[in-house]
Amino acid sequence: DIIEIFQTRASAQYGGEAVSQFEHAMQCAHLAEQAGEEDTTVVAAMLHDLGHLLAVKRTAANDENQERDDLHQHIAIPFLRGLLPDAVIEPIRMHVDAKRYLCATEPSYWASLSPASKRSLELQGGVYTQDQCKDFIAQPFADVAVRLRRYDDLAKEPRAVTPGLAHFTAKLKSIALA
Repeated sequence: DIIEIFQTRASAQYGGEAVSQFEHAMQCAHLAEQAGEEDTTVVAAMLHDLGHLLAVKRTAANDENQERDDLHQHIAIPFLRGLLPDAVIEPIRMHVDAKRYLCATEPSYWASLSPASKRSLELQGGVYTQDQCKDFIAQPFADVAVRLRRYDDLAKEPRAVTPGLAHFTAKLKSIALA
């Protein structure tokens, strides 16, 4: 089902970015792989925005004019639970919170975000307070979510060359729960 979703729903533009959902997913997974991440993190990188693809009829125009957060980081969790380990699911669930955390803990991080990512940050609750930062980073897999977030931010390059879906599907299958 995951592969079919990528093949049938991921060709749309990724929000206000210059890449499609598919290109963004492949780039994100490729960046994680190049960094030497474990297969669970590579797969989390590939699937982190699956909730966008599962959401009801999305268009780039809808994304740009969005007035509330779509909670995409939570939409995919019931779909993936029972199929993949927590080492995949938890970083996906926390990747939006990781952006909020990084904006609070690294002054230069906000400036590095794309305009679309800055807009979505505001819809997602804005920058974390210091107490929220402490609570976030104390969670299991928070460090992985922060690394995933960094790959997410970089995975927006038009015409980037990456391995194809079959390459990452093999990793997905290798870590899927029995």
